[in-house]
Amino acid sequence: MNTQFELAEEAAMEVPAFAEAAQTIPGISAIVITKNEAHNLPACLATLNWVHEIIVVDAESKDSTIELAHEYTDKVFVRRWENFSSAKSFALAQCTSEWVLSIDADERVTPELREEICALLSSQPLYEGYEVPRLANFLGRWMMHGGWYPGYVLRLFRREHGGFNEVRVHEAVKIEGRIGRLRHHLLHYTDPIIQHYFEKFNSYTSLASEELHRQNKSFHLWDLLFRPLWFFFRMYILRTGFMDGLPGFILASFSAAYVFTKYAKLWELQKVKLELLDSNVIDNNR
Repeated sequence: MNTQFELAEEAAMEVPAFAEAAQTIPGISAIVITKNEAHNLPACLATLNWVHEIIVVDAESKDSTIELAHEYTDKVFVRRWENFSSAKSFALAQCTSEWVLSIDADERVTPELREEICALLSSQPLYEGYEVPRLANFLGRWMMHGGWYPGYVLRLFRREHGGFNEVRVHEAVKIEGRIGRLRHHLLHYTDPIIQHYFEKFNSYTSLASEELHRQNKSFHLWDLLFRPLWFFFRMYILRTGFMDGLPGFILASFSAAYVFTKYAKLWELQKVKLELLDSNVIDNNR
């Protein structure tokens, strides 16, 4: 019997052949936002050639992302970057189909997921949105533990019933209506090398701390002392991240560092805010 790991490998290998044989299915639009994704985008879009239309919204890429996108769709839009939510909301506004599939450039639709979606849309779907299990590849290994799999994400939804929330990082689809789940997974090639992880690390932790600050979350010392340790313990021990080998240990360690940095930046933001308030009080009392 094949393991989940072997099934994931087989799914990844089948994608190119599937992309050649697929036929367009009406009633569904796919949206992808990009910035300097030339190394990822062709493989992503090749697994979407069965949808009615592909919408690519690019944040002024400096590589060949835009040219590559035009090889797969005429609906390529270039606009100044604001945030993830804004870019995806703009992409959603360009869609014309009843259903929308939101996918990132480093993700791939497997043949099984495509067939499941097509079968769903050819019937009478019971829900307005559907979560998809996502299988991530980190440093060349499929992460089956640590809380990363099945990693359900809401990616398929009726256009008139869905939209994106305004969270600055890790934005998500919000649905007016009921939500169901699909069975077959989406492949996510998240970080092929450690450098790639840390290229995102600084901006993502800044956005996350800014979101906490916007929500008026207060910083406490225990956020630095205990939150990272608890996150590592939960991910590596309680959620059996140790079963993913050395990449599992590295991921749990990096994730703990992410939590530490996010709250350290929240402390910095609140410190600056307090200093500005003190300065204004002094100025007003002069």
